[in-house]
Amino acid sequence: MTQPNNYEPLENNNNENKPIEPEKEKKKLNISFSFNVVYRVFRSLLFLGVLIAAAIGFLGLGVGIGYFASLVSDVEVPGKEELSQKINDVEQQSKILYSNDDLVSVIKSDLIRTSVKSDNISPLVKKALVSTEDENFYDHKGIVPKAIARATLSDVTGLGGSSGGSTITQQLIKQQVLTSETSYKRKASEIVLAARTEKFFSKEEILNAYLNVSPFGRNNQGENIAGIEEAALGIFNVHAKDVSLPQAAFLAGLPQSPIEYSPYTNTGEFKKDFKLGLNRKNDVLFNMYREKMINEKEYEEAKKYDLTKDFKQPEPPKSDDSGFLYNYLYDEAARVTMPIYYERDGLTDKDIAESNELEKKYQEIAKRELRQNGYTIKSSIDKDIHNAMQEATQQYGYILDDGRDKLLETGGVLMDNKTGRIYGFIGGRNYAQSQYNHAFTMRRSPGSTIKPLIAYAPAIDTGLIGSESKLSDFPKKYSDGTVINNYSDKGSSTFKSAREALKWSLNIPVVNLYGELGKQTNVKEYFDKMNIGLDNDEYSFESIPLGGTHNGMTVNEGTAAYATLANKGVYNEGFAIEKITDNNGKVIYEHEAHPVEVFKPSTASIMNDMMRDVLKSGTGQPAKDALYSQSATLANADWVGKTGTSELQKDYWFIASTPSVTMSNWIGYDDNTLMYDTWNKQNMIFWANVTNYVYQRNPDIFGVNEKFSLDSGVNKQKVVEFTGEKESSFNTEGYSMNLRGSKTETSLYSAGNNAPDSSFRFGIGGTDDNYKSAWNSYIRPANKTPQKYNKRR
Repeated sequence: MTQPNNYEPLENNNNENKPIEPEKEKKKLNISFSFNVVYRVFRSLLFLGVLIAAAIGFLGLGVGIGYFASLVSDVEVPGKEELSQKINDVEQQSKILYSNDDLVSVIKSDLIRTSVKSDNISPLVKKALVSTEDENFYDHKGIVPKAIARATLSDVTGLGGSSGGSTITQQLIKQQVLTSETSYKRKASEIVLAARTEKFFSKEEILNAYLNVSPFGRNNQGENIAGIEEAALGIFNVHAKDVSLPQAAFLAGLPQSPIEYSPYTNTGEFKKDFKLGLNRKNDVLFNMYREKMINEKEYEEAKKYDLTKDFKQPEPPKSDDSGFLYNYLYDEAARVTMPIYYERDGLTDKDIAESNELEKKYQEIAKRELRQNGYTIKSSIDKDIHNAMQEATQQYGYILDDGRDKLLETGGVLMDNKTGRIYGFIGGRNYAQSQYNHAFTMRRSPGSTIKPLIAYAPAIDTGLIGSESKLSDFPKKYSDGTVINNYSDKGSSTFKSAREALKWSLNIPVVNLYGELGKQTNVKEYFDKMNIGLDNDEYSFESIPLGGTHNGMTVNEGTAAYATLANKGVYNEGFAIEKITDNNGKVIYEHEAHPVEVFKPSTASIMNDMMRDVLKSGTGQPAKDALYSQSATLANADWVGKTGTSELQKDYWFIASTPSVTMSNWIGYDDNTLMYDTWNKQNMIFWANVTNYVYQRNPDIFGVNEKFSLDSGVNKQKVVEFTGEKESSFNTEGYSMNLRGSKTETSLYSAGNNAPDSSFRFGIGGTDDNYKSAWNSYIRPANKTPQKYNKRR
């Protein structure tokens, strides 16, 4: 075989590797290239990853910022003044005063709190609080971002437990401005408002607000307390400015879990174990040491100190000796301030009157405002007079006891006639046994005390009768056939003058009078002017002039109505709240008199003239006799009034007035147990004893030297004694009568009214047969000539 010319045999090659060198180099190049490619790809991927991560981060940040913005988009950011009001809005104790400015009581609150200024709080308390609750308090601007992030991570992952994250500023915002709900929206709002607060207020102002509003557990009487001053006083019996280091550490630890760390139970007793609170105190001390707010020696000494010996000894809860008075005045203060709040919401008196739900709502609002805002409520209650009424009730209550194993209750009001001022009242026999207020809350049948108000006074006012007009006392039945009985008899088969019928509280005459009165006038208008809360349909009851109501009256309403007659017919609403001022002295309510003329002055004076006979020689005489046994001077005052007995003797009333004051009293059982028929007299004796007891304490208010007099408008009419009408002649029903020259007397008519001429039917009520019987008793049977002298009935 022939070889190519360039072919060289292998064995002639002196370097045997030379033919394969290019292959090795190629491999090296390939490895280098691959590494370079991988490196570049990895670097590119890493860079891309960083870009992607950054993009995602920025996207997340953007989303987070957007989400945060959406959360706070509708947050109302208040101005400095509004924010200051909110963060310092604490329940300031309101107080109720007697008329002489002596304290009746503070208004009770769920939290006992007293705010103090910053310089009245020990620096030790502030250091203890800051080191424990917010060690960066003096450095941050209301929030600590890393703390928020830590808390958020903990919330999202569920790792790390409760991590806090709220500064003292945020905690203040949460307590005072926002709710305590756990939500991202609330937290976002909290951050915004905390930053706003830091912008407006100094660190000292924020810290002071926090220490005044925060809850601190319980005091040694078991009351819930808030604010550092009440905490220091209620636990250690020292002021907040005077606490020691271990005391300050204990107090600063309380807000985290006030009830748990408190040394007292809800009854004020010591807890069996103080361990939790004391351990918390040691934690606070360590935080102070760690933050270099105290040195090691101070830390060790305070830690070893036996703080339990500083705890205030338990005391029984404060007794409520104000009883009826406190509750009534608090309710009244709420009632008179309610319009402030419902008128602000665009509602009217009518809206409230027609809705029990609205009335209840605004009553609660008014009570809350009174309880929280440091108001001073000045009452009309005379301390000496009111206390005398309570003492007399205790001293003479035995007069009412009837031997049964239950408490016979009583209620009464002493009122100034000219103004409606309530000097004092009797809410009941024993507040501890029954908190039911028998003077203002209870509604009972007024019995015969309603007779002057609903029948006699309106009838005189309209000119239907004069004081000596005749009313039928012949036996009578209601329209349903029920017999009407007088308490003294079943009808005397004759006619009685209005004066005599009132004096002896006869039932049949006043039923006749009311039936005729209803045809001529709307009696409800008189009662509406005196704010007596009877229902509309009650005025149509035939028994209403005897006290036959289903709604009844309060003792206060009855007292004010009789005071109206004693005040020349002018009604003034009874009042017990004179003025209410806020903690800056601004008047938010002041009583204003709105007198209303209910009866003509002439009518009122005639009624007083007639009711004087009730005490002088009628059903009310036992009251005046009892007064004489106590004080002749008081008994000789110009007393006018009326007794009252409801159906089946469930209620006994007595209301009487001098020209200056009206004093009322009611007795009865809360369960409507019937009383003995002689207890009407017992009630008057009790009334006399209480009245004299008050008189001995303050005689000036009774006006014992004043006298009721007939108004100049009273029309004095000469009338025939038998008919109560003017002299005249007539020929009716076979009776030819000439009454001129008959025995006469003076009948009193209100202004503008006159007595009619005598006629066959000379009275109100009665049938034709009743009148024939009356005339037959008056004339001589033989010749039917007029009898000059009326036969005695």
